[in-house]
Amino acid sequence: MTQERCIPSHVAIIMDGNGRWAQQRNQLRAIGHRAGLKTVRKIVAYAARLKVKVLTLYAFSSENWKRPPNEVSALISLFIYALNREIKNLHKNNVRLNIIGDISRFSEHLQEMIVRAEDLTKNNSGLVLNIAANYGGRWDILQSAKKMAMQIKKGEITLEQVTEDRFASIMCMGKFPEVDLVIRTGGEYRISNFLLWQIAYSELYFTDTLWPDFNQTLFDEAINVFNARERRFGGIHNKEHSC
Repeated sequence: MTQERCIPSHVAIIMDGNGRWAQQRNQLRAIGHRAGLKTVRKIVAYAARLKVKVLTLYAFSSENWKRPPNEVSALISLFIYALNREIKNLHKNNVRLNIIGDISRFSEHLQEMIVRAEDLTKNNSGLVLNIAANYGGRWDILQSAKKMAMQIKKGEITLEQVTEDRFASIMCMGKFPEVDLVIRTGGEYRISNFLLWQIAYSELYFTDTLWPDFNQTLFDEAINVFNARERRFGGIHNKEHSC
């Protein structure tokens, strides 16, 4: 009897390779980012069909500001375009949108768009879609540390009450389960300051496929690899342990 495949509750994806995809076709890097947006649509829809509970996508890191100004501008413009174009469809399909990261660096207009998009979908009960925008794992940990230090200073909690669970609860994704599976496309083998706290025991899957070429078949392959691994969380072998 074939064992039923386990679908990870929380999948995070580092969407790498848009620029190289465009360069291979002698096109502007911005064209690659637009192609990448099409892949986002397909993967979000497929994750929802698979009953993944939380999907977190690394869209714009805090380090991406170092890129050429025209590319940064193109990325921000694409983000605005995507919010305008996709939010109604996400809402229609019961997807809850959540933006994680320091949005204060964005224009007031974009910040207002983010708030409206999150508010529109906040009561949806389907897939939670986290978009990491101006996000960095070190920033996330630092913000949580500052918040907890302020709670101690105000006398709201004592030093003895500082625990991993309490610390994690005030981070960007404190309300969501820790990441089960991290997928990185584009052939690089690093985390790039992404969810440093939340992926402590995640399974990592790397593929040479550039993000615009990533598809449902490759997503399935990553999940199959995830199923073939035994997650011990620092413990010992347990045949009955499931995801």
